[in-house]
Amino acid sequence: MTAKTNAIVTPSHAPDFERCAILCESIDRYVTGYSMHYLLVDTIDAPLFRRLEGPRRRIITETELLPWWLRRVPSPLSPGGRRVWIGPRTLPLVGWHVQQIKRIAIAGLIDDDGLLYCDSDTAFVRPYDLADMWVGDAMRFYRHDHGAREVRAGDHMDWVAHAADALGIEKSLRQDHDYVGQFTAWKRSTILGMCARMEQVHGRHWVAVIGRKRKFSECMLYGAYVDGVLGGAGHHAVDRLTCEVRWFDPAPSDAELDAMIAGLKPGQVGIGVQSFVDMAPERFRAAVLGRRAAAA
Repeated sequence: MTAKTNAIVTPSHAPDFERCAILCESIDRYVTGYSMHYLLVDTIDAPLFRRLEGPRRRIITETELLPWWLRRVPSPLSPGGRRVWIGPRTLPLVGWHVQQIKRIAIAGLIDDDGLLYCDSDTAFVRPYDLADMWVGDAMRFYRHDHGAREVRAGDHMDWVAHAADALGIEKSLRQDHDYVGQFTAWKRSTILGMCARMEQVHGRHWVAVIGRKRKFSECMLYGAYVDGVLGGAGHHAVDRLTCEVRWFDPAPSDAELDAMIAGLKPGQVGIGVQSFVDMAPERFRAAVLGRRAAAA
């Protein structure tokens, strides 16, 4: 077994800055075993996020991650001022799409063996060493068997179909597992192999392959590649996420946030509340970093 290096990756944008600052503080307090924490933000947001930079935290903008032919439309020209990216090889993409593409593209810029993805609406509440992502030379990765069919609301089965088409996986080999979660761990070499596979199958840039439809999931792509192409090689599937998340309204009460932390199982080290859930960042900070967290 060779020594591994690991990095943390967080895509974010200006509306989530305060929550991202909480995540950063929780990483500084609880997390070890990583070389750098990368914040992937739009160029327009970079000056704001520079406040969070430090010896082990670096800002990377979309100009370093996206192909030259995919560019953001100035907000005054886009519908409702929404951030939209257009290019000749994809459908118009919004921020959620582009954040997923950035999460994949970062593998081409860094050298770390393992990447832990933490969205800016999550936080660590227990100590965590990124060495725990590995089982020997295999990467732990989340897979809930046949879970895509269990999700009643959402686009999981569309994501399943998109991933299989993008990777050229025959229908008889397609999986209906759910790979979507927070604090997900990926192998850099697997990401690069996944991108090469898409380009080999379709004969065009992997971003163009992904962006030909608007319903896609980077987590489902990675999982489909691991199981449908690699046959699980180099990975160790687990059915428990290391981060518990409240995905939908209503916002949790203070007592419910405390209960989320107290109820974490062995190996679970963080909680999250989706950014579109209406909850003041100060309440989340108090739960994960304040006196209540210290007493939990």
